[in-house]
This record gives sequence, structure tokens and C-alpha cells, in this order.
Amino acid sequence: MLSELKSSATLLQSYLTWLINMSSGGVAIYILFMFFTLFLMVEVCDPREKIPPKQLRQSYRANIELFVFNSVVMSMLSVPSLLILAEQFSDKGLLNPIHNPAGKAVLSFLAIDLLLYCLHKASHRFDCLWMFHKVHHNDPCLNVSTAFRIHFLEVVIINLVKAMAVVILGIDGALLLMNEAIITFFTLLHHTNISFRGERFLGGLIITPYLHRVHHSTRRDEHDRNYGAVLSIWDRLFGTLAELEPEKIGVKGSTAQDLISLVKCGFTMTGGSPVSLDVMIAEAAYYKAEKRGFHPGNEHRDWLEAKNEIISSVYDERRVRNKLMRIWRGAIKIMNIALQGRNRKYPLYWKQMN
Repeated sequence: MLSELKSSATLLQSYLTWLINMSSGGVAIYILFMFFTLFLMVEVCDPREKIPPKQLRQSYRANIELFVFNSVVMSMLSVPSLLILAEQFSDKGLLNPIHNPAGKAVLSFLAIDLLLYCLHKASHRFDCLWMFHKVHHNDPCLNVSTAFRIHFLEVVIINLVKAMAVVILGIDGALLLMNEAIITFFTLLHHTNISFRGERFLGGLIITPYLHRVHHSTRRDEHDRNYGAVLSIWDRLFGTLAELEPEKIGVKGSTAQDLISLVKCGFTMTGGSPVSLDVMIAEAAYYKAEKRGFHPGNEHRDWLEAKNEIISSVYDERRVRNKLMRIWRGAIKIMNIALQGRNRKYPLYWKQMN
């Protein structure tokens, strides 16, 4: 088992070496691999949960394949594009009046971490975002490679949000890379299948593996918790923190466990295998009742509201998917225009970037 995981890490290392040579985001990629290797070693030597080897191999294979696919489609452009924006807007954003480097670094990190918390929460609340985000949740065995299980359209959305933060705040390249390194470290950490002394104490400040396991529960009332990327203070502040042990990890009815199925899964509203309309309505009605504390007298209204919402979601799926694809094509077009413009304006800089 250990040898097979090592071979997966070697495959990822060879791919990342190629990626470093192709992209100006080489430093970020190197940091990513360094953190991944560290947590992989700890996870293999002292796992929190004993996962069947076959299931773990399947998870690692699917997650690394999805990471490679996302890199080819989008991730190679993400860090260089954000660095270009950082160079252009670093002296124009809201942080520009702050001359203390430490103060600017802290504020930029807090702003990005809060923004990622809000995006994560929205990804659970709105179906048009959940349809992509559920790909990340449908790994039945949480491990360090689960951090790579992200649908490529969610990668686009995350990078557009980060680009917005870079432009509005005026984050320079050094701060951007620092924030990316911190977020990458903690994203890999809280997906790693480990436990350690003081974990619950640290959970008072940061998201630890113990807290993030709750977020990957199959139960909606549990996985709609602990949205933080790095800090747990946002969950405490906004009342979304939960400290408990989930019974099961993954998404109910999910069967997408290979690259093609994972990509396709992102374009469906349900979690995986077909679920009857009545079951979907019943679960939605139960969730509404739970939110109001199961006070009697509203059961019929809950059922009707849930029925209308589920039917609307199911029959609007094609319209939502088409709209998102138009947004995706538009975003790529805008990015290409911006990159071409920077190429003409700063040819020497562009040559160094590539």
C-alpha cells in the first residue's frame, strides 16, 4: 500500500516538475508539492481513520487525475494571471494608503480568508454553485489528496473571486504568493487523515482536520458547517461552527469516483446516482423544519415550498448549466484579451513570465 501511494506521489512530482518549467507559478507549485508530500508521509505513517486500501487507492487516483486535468484546463494560468493583476493594481487598491508592510499583509490575509469563507458558504447555499462544489464533497474517504478534488469550473470561480480581491484591495505579487502559500498549507492540512495533540485547542483559532471532517459529513445539517479556509473565527462569529464526529463522509447517493464521472458530476444537480423526486422534496422539507426548530403547524407549507424549490431546480438545470457555460466562455475571452494586452504593453515582462 505504501509503495503504491509513493508511486502516486512520484507521478505527481514528475507532472509538477514539468508544470514548474511551463509556468511562472513555479514557486507556488513547488510549495504545493512540498506540503502535499509532508502531509502524505504523516497520513501514511499515522492515519486518523483506517481506510480500506482499495478505496484509498481509488481516491488518490481520481483526485490526482482531476488535479492534472484542472491544471491543463485552468490552473496553469491562475497564478500568472493573478500576478499580472497584482502588478497592475498593487498601487491602486484599498490597501495602498497603508505603508506598514506587516499591517498590509495581515489585512490582505484576513480579507481573502473572509472572502473564501463567504464563497464557500454560498457554494453550499446556491444550487448553481453547489453543483460544482459537491464534486469536492463526494470523496468517501477524506485524505490529503481530497484537497485536489475540485471541479474545473469551481477553479474558475475561485480564481475570479481572488482576482476581484487583488484588484479591489491592490494586493501586490509578494503578498499574493504569501497568501496562496498559507491557504494551500491549511487546505492540505485540514483534509489530511490525521489527528494530533492540541488539535481541539488550535480549533479555537484555525480550521483543523477534526473540524473539517464535520464539513464532509453526508448529513446536510453537519456539512453546512465549518466553512473556514484557514481561520475558524469566521465560523464562530457567524454561528456556523460545529464540533462533533460525523457518522459518514461523502455525499449521499454519489457514485462518481473517476475523472470523467467527476467532471460530468459537476453538471448535475443531484449528488450522484438518481434520487426520486419525492425523496428530494422530503429531505428539503425536513431541512426547512429543522431550521425552525420543528415547531408544529408549518408542515404543509414546508412541503409545498420544498416541492416548488426542488421542481424549479430540476427543470431549470439545463438553463443554469447553459448560463454558467456562457459565463465560463466569457471569462476565458476576457482573460485572453487581458493577457494579450499585457503581452503588447510589457513584452519583456511577459517573456520572463513564460
